[in-house]
Order: sequence, then C-alpha cells, then structure tokens
Amino acid sequence: MKIHHLNCGSVRTIEPTYAGPRPAPAVNHCLLIETPADGLALVETGLGLGDVRDPAGTLGTEWVEMAGPVLDEEETALRQVARLGYAPSDVRHILLTHLDVDHSGGLPDFPDAQVHVLASELDAARSEAPSFRYRPAHWSHEPHWITYGTEPDEQWFGFTALRPKGLGPEIRLVPLGGHTAGHTGIAVQDGDRWLLHCGDAYYYHREVGPLKETHPLLDFVQTTSQVHRELRLGTRARLRELLRDHGDEVEIFSAHDPWELARYTGGTEEGAAG
Repeated sequence: MKIHHLNCGSVRTIEPTYAGPRPAPAVNHCLLIETPADGLALVETGLGLGDVRDPAGTLGTEWVEMAGPVLDEEETALRQVARLGYAPSDVRHILLTHLDVDHSGGLPDFPDAQVHVLASELDAARSEAPSFRYRPAHWSHEPHWITYGTEPDEQWFGFTALRPKGLGPEIRLVPLGGHTAGHTGIAVQDGDRWLLHCGDAYYYHREVGPLKETHPLLDFVQTTSQVHRELRLGTRARLRELLRDHGDEVEIFSAHDPWELARYTGGTEEGAAG
C-alpha cells in the first residue's frame, strides 16, 4: 500500500514558536492511499476547484478573510491526483475527519466516491449550514454518504475504532471528540507502523510533545471553533499518552501544521523538530 502526503490548500503564513523552522503557510494535510484491493482512498479533500474559482460563493467571505487562502488550482486534490496519473473516478473512497469548510471543499471534484463520515458530523453540518464552518456548496452534488454511529467495532491502542465499509483492515476511523459534533481521526497502517491523521484534534506539533506548548494564533483558532472544550482537551491528553506509550508504533499528525507535513514531504526547512 502506497501513501502520498498532499497539501490541498495553503492558507495564512504562520511562524513557529522556536528557532529553527522558517515561517510557512498553514496547510491542509491530506493523504492519498493506493489500497491493495479497493482503489484509491483520499483522507480529507482540502480546498477544491470550486473554492479556488469562486471563494466567496463556496467558502464564504468571512472564512476567506480569516484564513487568507492561497487559492491555487494546482494544490487541489483533483490536480494532484491527475499528476500521479489517475482519474477522479479512481478515487473510490473519501474519509473525512469532519465537514469544516477547509476539509470538505474537494468533495464535488470526486462525485463518484463513497464519502465516509460520522453520522453526528453529517447531522450537525446539515442542520447548521450555511454557516462559517459548514458550506452546503461542498455537498450540493449529493455525495454517496457512508455514515457511522458511535458503537465501536474494536479497540485501537486504547481508543475505540470503526472499520470503514468497503475498505480493508489497514484503515480505521478513530473518534477524537471536541472540535466538532462528530470529529474523528483516520488511522492508516503503513508497513509495521500506523499513521493517525488527527484532523483538528490539535493544531500544532508541540501541543502533543513533552513541552505541551500551544501556538498563539493556532490556539485562538482551535479554541474559538471547538464545540466541547473539556472533550477536546481530553482528546489531546489521550493523544499525548498515545505518543508516550506507543510512539514506536504510531505516528500522529494534525491537519494544518506545515512542519508536520514536512516530515513526509521535506517541503519546509527543518521539519517539525522540537
């Protein structure tokens, strides 16, 4: 199984809280997975073609002013999938941590894909949209939703986990509550290790490290967008424990930290040291 780490939408440039890495645009960290038997699976979609071409109409003017997106067609998942030699229809599955505007923007670019999401997240998006965080233009094409409740299929390193329908045992949904009504991580087995895409369960690599240091700007964004503070903080504490107890078996990363993405792409000088 081959895993590609993609940035599907650069936004406002941020600075690290320590010397070493250079300032870099925050990212939308997505995964494109070449599965053994189930075609391509895309974890997150970032910003899509519609967002780049009509940002005010699809993303909303408030979000655009806040995030400062670069809006480059070449950063969309669709264009990056094509550069790897695939057609949009080759993406058979999309797994979303949640339906915030910057995570679901590419859904219309892959209309044939089955879209996996927690039912509570889809319910919240439908009931609250249009809003700052949920933009119905991203699902007006009526995706093939595959939704999941809260009853776990199994345990995964002490977390409850769900097996996505139609995909092999190498992929799990790992609910990570607090940021939105139905926020989930996506775990992917990569050889003898696991990757856990934590979505917006945390925003900055030092939050889950031994220093427990937040980033002033990113922390403001996450605290103003959380739906349940105590649940979010509890989730972050459990991710710290996961790294402490199973760091030799599991790597974790969040959706927007450019220095974490650089671990896999080499795109930002110095990576996420510290």
